[in-house]
Amino acid sequence: MAIADHRLMEEAGFRMSEATAGDFFALLKPRVMSLVVFTAFVGMVAAPVAINPLLAVIAILAIAIGAGASGALNMWYDADIDAVMTRTAGRPVPAGRVTPGEALSFGLVLSVLSVMTLGVLINWLSAALLAFTIFFYAVVYTMWLKRWTPQNIVIGGAAGAIPPVIGWAAVTGSVSLESLILFLIIFLWTPPHFWALALFKSDDYARADIPMMPNVAGPASTRRQIFAYALILAPVGVLPYAFGYTTAAYGAVSAVLGAGFVWYAWKVLGMADDDRAMKPAKALFAYSLLYLFAIFAAYLVDSVVGRALMTGGA
Repeated sequence: MAIADHRLMEEAGFRMSEATAGDFFALLKPRVMSLVVFTAFVGMVAAPVAINPLLAVIAILAIAIGAGASGALNMWYDADIDAVMTRTAGRPVPAGRVTPGEALSFGLVLSVLSVMTLGVLINWLSAALLAFTIFFYAVVYTMWLKRWTPQNIVIGGAAGAIPPVIGWAAVTGSVSLESLILFLIIFLWTPPHFWALALFKSDDYARADIPMMPNVAGPASTRRQIFAYALILAPVGVLPYAFGYTTAAYGAVSAVLGAGFVWYAWKVLGMADDDRAMKPAKALFAYSLLYLFAIFAAYLVDSVVGRALMTGGA
């Protein structure tokens, strides 16, 4: 009887969902979500005031859900281009495991849930920042910038850079220069990170007709811009120490990490135009992930240790 009912529904134009919990979890872009959660957590810990542990967990959970909502809305809208790119063809929507309507509904429900939870239980400034982030990523970046300009990842990178500011605002109810420096580190990190990927995935982007920098300005111009961003990012990563927000230990770690980023970018700059293996670009892409995690981990440790020393001294 159940099989017959299922067939009748299909003939009437209805489709029973075959998505699993794993498929909906994949819609959240868990790897991206983990980075958002980590940087937001660093922003919370770096804030000069303490937050109730339960409220901290609620805030992080709301931020994670908001990040996942952005991912789901992105996959809903980008299903057409995801289907023609080898890197994304296996995602739940283009693979047919989740319908576009399911992805859209899932993303919208999570968006409202995350923003309202953060607003009602934490504060409305952090909720407004989260709402702006979801809107900026899902609408401004995904629906407009991504398919329109090679500067898509430069401007759109603002969405991925806001989480530490949200974390800071969740604790303090305000935004500070320190939190904006954390924003700036991620913002400047984003273009060289994604352009390194775009160099060895340019065929994918070409098939999808996405105007990534290598496909529009050419590989040589992209390599020069990657190096230019690396030169700017390296000293910006040291700014928290320069402004007195961290100890010399963080300053040393961030300086070494920044020098490594410049070195890898220099290797990319020296790549030949006919280099098909693109090992330097792949190495930079891998190192950039390590860089962002390491510099925020160093910031986290420095904040925790510094606060412990101040408490012990008191």
